[in-house]
Amino acid sequence: MPCRWTPEPRPPPWGPPTGPYTWSRTPIQASGLTTPGARATTFVDVTVIAIESLSKRFPRVTALDRLSLDIGPGVTGLVGSNGAGKSTLIKILLGLSPATEGRAAVLGLDVATEGAAIRERVGYMPEHDCLPPDVSATEFVVHMARMSGLPPTAARERTADTLRHVGLYEERYRPIGGYSTGMKQRVKLAQALVHDPKLVLLDEPTNGLDPVGRDEMLGLIRRVHTDFGISVLVTSHLLGELERTCDHVVVIDGGTLLRSSSTSDFTQTTTTLAVEVTDSDAHPDGTDALREVLTRAGIKLVGHDGLDAEGLPGAGHILLVEATGEETYDLVRDSVAGLGLGLVRMEQRRHRIAEVFRTEEAPQAAVAAAAGAGQQKGSGRDEH
Repeated sequence: MPCRWTPEPRPPPWGPPTGPYTWSRTPIQASGLTTPGARATTFVDVTVIAIESLSKRFPRVTALDRLSLDIGPGVTGLVGSNGAGKSTLIKILLGLSPATEGRAAVLGLDVATEGAAIRERVGYMPEHDCLPPDVSATEFVVHMARMSGLPPTAARERTADTLRHVGLYEERYRPIGGYSTGMKQRVKLAQALVHDPKLVLLDEPTNGLDPVGRDEMLGLIRRVHTDFGISVLVTSHLLGELERTCDHVVVIDGGTLLRSSSTSDFTQTTTTLAVEVTDSDAHPDGTDALREVLTRAGIKLVGHDGLDAEGLPGAGHILLVEATGEETYDLVRDSVAGLGLGLVRMEQRRHRIAEVFRTEEAPQAAVAAAAGAGQQKGSGRDEH
């Protein structure tokens, strides 16, 4: 059984469970990255992060503007364009930067007065490269573990376990200066996890990674919660990343909250069928042939989604078909069979998060355009 450092018992700094910050502490034999699923703290109906009317103003810009938000356990994505206030919010939550007004609590601890206690329980992965180039990953992560309060032996054991988890065990003694960008990101993730936190804040963890590196990092982030029960708040400016990784998505812009919903709410099923077929010798473009047959049969086609073509090698684009009832399924199936094509998939399509925002923004843009046209027309009358 791996050695686990256990601090001397002391009264919980948060007092008895009250209000939204309610959890139970249960003794276990071991926990940490070597024992998936085992955690020293079991959260029950807990608000991990609570934010109320939080504002942060600088002399020339307002980074956060009366932001109110509750974040529960799981993997939560915080999405917004560059300059939306994501990094500022994380610094406030860690107690590193004071808010101009409002209040916030992390794990039931007040960010204004209990920043040190928060940082004991929370891991943080910064966005920018801040690693010393002349030390190895092992030396750096051990140092960060010791800074978090672990004794030397426990710090070395935890470091080995954590570097194995993030896929750097074989490279752990190489100087960090010789690492690729993806490896450096993994070192930053390892130092955020080494002290076995209850929550990790990851600021743009896929920054600078290629598509393969992004997928691997997102998989690691998902495992942090599913395998080890650690809650995650991850920031990104890419909606697609969060859609695949997070249970809940929070969207902010200009320091204000645009939307906070579960990923399933964002990506709910539609009445549209996604149909993907293969090509054949008789029909080199199987998708186009099927489109013609379905159009003649009176089936409404929403369009085709070339970006979704993730099927078998040689598969065509995806046709988006409006399903009016069960008969639509039968007609599509019979049409594909009649053309002698292979049916790769036929399934109800789900919204993508980016599409939801495009749909919501379209009416607003139309209203703004109409208002602008009205103003121009009015000004024209005034001129005449």
